[in-house]
Amino acid sequence: MATAPHGNQATAKNGDDAAAAAKRPRAPITEAEIRSEFAHHDGAVARVNNGTFGCCPATVLAARARWQRLFLSQPDAFYFHSLQPGLARSRAAVAAAVGAGDSSEVSLVDNATTAAAIVMQHVAWSFAEGAFARGDAVLMLHYTYSSVKKSIHAYAARAGATVVEVPLPFPVASPAAVVAEFRAAVARAKAGGRAVRLAVIDHITSMPSVLIPVKELVAICRDEGVDKVFVDGAHAIGQVPIDVRDIGADFYTSNLHKWFFCPSAVAFLHIRKDDPIAAQLHHPVVSSEYGNGLPMESAWIGVRDYSAQLVVPDAVDFMSRFEGGIEGISRRNHDKVIEMGAMLAEAWGTFLGSPPEMCGSMVMIGLPGCLGIDSDDDAMRVRDMLRNDFKVEVPIFNNSTSVDGQEEMAKDANGDQVTGYVRISHQVYNVREEYEVLRDAVNKLVLDGFSCSKLRPSGKVLSH
Repeated sequence: MATAPHGNQATAKNGDDAAAAAKRPRAPITEAEIRSEFAHHDGAVARVNNGTFGCCPATVLAARARWQRLFLSQPDAFYFHSLQPGLARSRAAVAAAVGAGDSSEVSLVDNATTAAAIVMQHVAWSFAEGAFARGDAVLMLHYTYSSVKKSIHAYAARAGATVVEVPLPFPVASPAAVVAEFRAAVARAKAGGRAVRLAVIDHITSMPSVLIPVKELVAICRDEGVDKVFVDGAHAIGQVPIDVRDIGADFYTSNLHKWFFCPSAVAFLHIRKDDPIAAQLHHPVVSSEYGNGLPMESAWIGVRDYSAQLVVPDAVDFMSRFEGGIEGISRRNHDKVIEMGAMLAEAWGTFLGSPPEMCGSMVMIGLPGCLGIDSDDDAMRVRDMLRNDFKVEVPIFNNSTSVDGQEEMAKDANGDQVTGYVRISHQVYNVREEYEVLRDAVNKLVLDGFSCSKLRPSGKVLSH
């Protein structure tokens, strides 16, 4: 009778088996397998909002559970032997995905909001310690994500920065319109000889969703003497190709739980290793790793669940099951979301909020003007109604004339001003029928003569 291998023999055999398995080509993932990977989604809901919280397939969730059990089974061994090697593998996977020099340039953090706090904390210290003069400028887009805006004000403005916003047109016709507004805003920020210490540029704005020409804007910053550039690519990885070296920003962050199939919450922050500022950045949660470099500071912020950060290689493995990997997924998602957006725009007599080349896997579509979405509160009430009454999950954006500065609002086929937009996403689990549910829900509201005025608190009147 043959005896089972043990000790080093078993380890070697398992390693050989794993290597052989890795070399065997796998059959491409099937539609049935995709449905199985996302069977935990609520099948009663038309979920066309991947952008907000993302999605995580069952195989990656299973890998996360294994890490969690490993910690629970022997926390000390996990801490001393498993955690840091696992995080190093995840950093290496991110570095390979975004064109970083090596994994030492990548820090794993909970989300892009945390990455923004790391950068803004350094800006605040620079004002406090006299490296920056009170009144020096920080530049940001008007549509910069709300928590990042608040971080800029909480850290930089409070420390003495002048915050200058870049107004962006919406609907937007071309990248050139964004570039023109950005150039004008840089000139305003530099007025009177003022130094511009930081520019914060979204790669893909959240609401409204627009793919920004970041490489061109970074180049403008370099030409105009802006000290540092922080690209907030919260939505970018998995939607569009990222090459951090080619983009050329000083800081680049993106969430891995939105479009990269990781569980919440994990993101990365990239800083070039040859940039002296890398040694000056610190995680806002100070732990025993303080002073050992941001990658290590971020890799230990005290006892917590690190499993979301440990499964990045498993997410990469999941994406490899699709033709073309993540690039193939993003191309197909882009094509599908544009197709679904055009279908909705035709059904509602409206239009897309930006041309296809300014969309990733999300697109804005104008809602019929007769719905009367005249405020952010109106937009949220309609979103709640679509969720509760029609089982559709989709964000809604109110486009205000006071924001975009346009003399005339865009109009729908009936001549009504379009003041509301939906932001639809497309991810591998989505099917056409979900967008048809959204289409039919809005058409029913129009047919029934619905207006947001019916949802407002009694007596509340809005004026433009």
